[in-house]
Amino acid sequence: MKKLLTFISNNAYTIVFAQAIVAMSGSLFYSEVMHLTPCVLCWYQRICMYPLVLLSGIAVWTDDKKAYRYIMPLALIGFAIALYHNLLYYNILPEAIAPCQLGVSCTTKYMSWLGFITIPLQSFVAFTIISKTMIIKWRQEKEAA
Repeated sequence: MKKLLTFISNNAYTIVFAQAIVAMSGSLFYSEVMHLTPCVLCWYQRICMYPLVLLSGIAVWTDDKKAYRYIMPLALIGFAIALYHNLLYYNILPEAIAPCQLGVSCTTKYMSWLGFITIPLQSFVAFTIISKTMIIKWRQEKEAA
């Protein structure tokens, strides 16, 4: 387990960069190619995800060891929004408290791969991977100091 954590920590920004690129590409594919209109919560998640591509790319390029300080806040905010979106989407929270009152509903069911992989779930998984990777990096840097 320690070897895995060390591997993740040593490659954290590359992992985050790859995940952010995949997430951004996927969201652009859904909206620009498939013409699926994003809801309000999807826009908020994009606002958190898109800068992560640039920030993590710069961290990889410059070998910035402390980039977690500015990547982690965006990742955790995006994680919280994605969690909230999934709770609405799967009817754990009532739709009445959703911010998507005008336009596309936050609970619109566009697609479901294998019966459970939805667009909100994909976003949640992406933010979970990025957030957990940054937490591992932060803890390793804290232990090293």
